[in-house]
Amino acid sequence: MIEQSDWKAFPPRLPDQPIFYPVMNEEYAIQIARDWNVPASGSGFVTRFAVDAEYLKRFEEQCVGAAVHRELWVPAEELEEFNRHIVGQIEVTRRFPE
Repeated sequence: MIEQSDWKAFPPRLPDQPIFYPVMNEEYAIQIARDWNVPASGSGFVTRFAVDAEYLKRFEEQCVGAAVHRELWVPAEELEEFNRHIVGQIEVTRRFPE
């Protein structure tokens, strides 16, 4: 779905996904893709993208475990606006399984 957006937007959340959780570092993204997504769905992807820094100030960074587990909580109903603030394209940097 990201590819269908010309690598410029994340797809809408599913009804049981009220929050979009962009993570703040690659180490945490790898953990999610490899350790959670692969067992749950057979594959996982790490993406990298830039977002307008001024826009991001509206979201408080959350630490949800160890210091590396930092993410933003974007309500699903605000994801379309979040997507409009992506600068450039979304890039897939890792795929699991490798």
